[in-house]
Amino acid sequence: MGAVHSDGTSVSGVSEAPSMKDKIEDLLERRNEAHNAGSPRSVERQHAKGKMLARERIEFLLDPGSFHELDLLARHRAQAAGLEERPYTDGVITGWGTVEGRKVFVFSQDFTVFGGALGEVFAEKIHKLMDLAMKVGAPVIGLNDGAGARIQEGVVSLASYGGIFYRNVQSSGVVPQISVILGPCAGGAVYSPAMTDFIFMVRESSHMFITGPDVVKTVTGEDVTLEELGGAMSHASKSGVATFVSPDEKACLEDVRFLLSFLPQNNLEEPPSDAPSDDPERSCPALRDLLPTSPNQPYDMKKIIREVVDEGEFFEYFPHWATSIVCGFSRLDGMPVGIVGNQPMAFAGVLDIESSEKAARFVRTCDAFNIPLVTFVDVPGFLPGVNQEHEGIIRHGAKLLYAFCEATVPRIQIITRKAYGGAYVVMNSKSIGADLAYAWPTAELAVMGPQGAVEIVYKRELQQAADPIARRAELVAEYTEKYANPYAAAERGYVDDVIDPADTRAKVIAGLRMLRTKREELPRRKHGNMPL
Repeated sequence: MGAVHSDGTSVSGVSEAPSMKDKIEDLLERRNEAHNAGSPRSVERQHAKGKMLARERIEFLLDPGSFHELDLLARHRAQAAGLEERPYTDGVITGWGTVEGRKVFVFSQDFTVFGGALGEVFAEKIHKLMDLAMKVGAPVIGLNDGAGARIQEGVVSLASYGGIFYRNVQSSGVVPQISVILGPCAGGAVYSPAMTDFIFMVRESSHMFITGPDVVKTVTGEDVTLEELGGAMSHASKSGVATFVSPDEKACLEDVRFLLSFLPQNNLEEPPSDAPSDDPERSCPALRDLLPTSPNQPYDMKKIIREVVDEGEFFEYFPHWATSIVCGFSRLDGMPVGIVGNQPMAFAGVLDIESSEKAARFVRTCDAFNIPLVTFVDVPGFLPGVNQEHEGIIRHGAKLLYAFCEATVPRIQIITRKAYGGAYVVMNSKSIGADLAYAWPTAELAVMGPQGAVEIVYKRELQQAADPIARRAELVAEYTEKYANPYAAAERGYVDDVIDPADTRAKVIAGLRMLRTKREELPRRKHGNMPL
């Protein structure tokens, strides 16, 4: 090494190249700047709202020390658009890690940097993440807390959203996609979560809408609060947008971890199994007493589900919306299953527009990710009414029928009580491809209930009867004895067995064990034409 002057230059007058130590120090300085991209004031505001920072959310969601960040040093290229400040990360943190040791990809929008608004580089980071997830076959989790498109970047930011939407669709049914709304999500930004498999929201702090309250008032004259328009409970109970709602961010992220325990990494893998902690042969004698004596009296289908599944564990899907049908994830024999059941506690368990859509979406999600389906049936029919007909109950009801007919996963039906009319067929019957169908002795399989059937079939006889009331009672009793039981269906093979309710768990588990090697292929086609 040549002589060096005190100012750091060589004797020849040429500056020495930075040493490795200098370069490492420069790198550490840049990384530190990137880790603290948001201003202290914006960080303080985020915490004052009771919200975690983008990195804190990732650290809480993933297994400790498992996060590997991508594009930490990315910065926007839009100085000409008036964005002179160029913070590292560009407002979104991306990378991969593990949840319970299983690989996931995650992006977390950073509200402390440009309000989490999406620009070209921000979107490129998400594009890269989603492409990687598709290549390796692992779930994508989006933690959304942003102000929508970055106005300064104009049409570039809009086109950048398009790249995310396109990847959402390409990933659909291939890897699980989970959206977690932890702040504002407005305008075009809502369409990416809308195309994912599950949406989580937090009470009082999550908001989704196409147009905000001010625009709504200007255009329609309606006064509405932010929470009423696009809050978590509005979307969970009215619009059917929010799949799950949590009281706070930490509970929400814990629920995301719990959901992942039921899902496979991708559509080519089986769901994760646990060692059975509940006796597969366990009898359920309590089921004998859960059904009321009167066939018109309600009972809680969720009690039946929890009695049958492992440890009574049931993670309900859309618990606040379309409550006449119950859907959710459980385990049987340690294996994840999707449960669908009519809920007699809500509108007698009828199928209507919303319950048909909810169940159809759930059935297709389970089928996409190889999760067997178990259906508990107690359905009096489709909801009658002018409003239902005019809003398309025919089209919407056909969605559930289509979803079951299309499903190739193991499918088991249990009829607990009423199974009337077309709704019986739609609820995973043998005629539309159920692999096994069981009925309790209380099951009634018929075109319609005894009272309605007698009024139609024997209308003229009742008009001419000397005592119409007595004759009606006789005919109802005859119809009930002949049709309001499962044995005519069992004789024809429409149900495989009539079982003691106490044996339900053991029968279903035995059936699922037998069906684990089920192989069924749909006809080759580009895609079906679902009645959307």
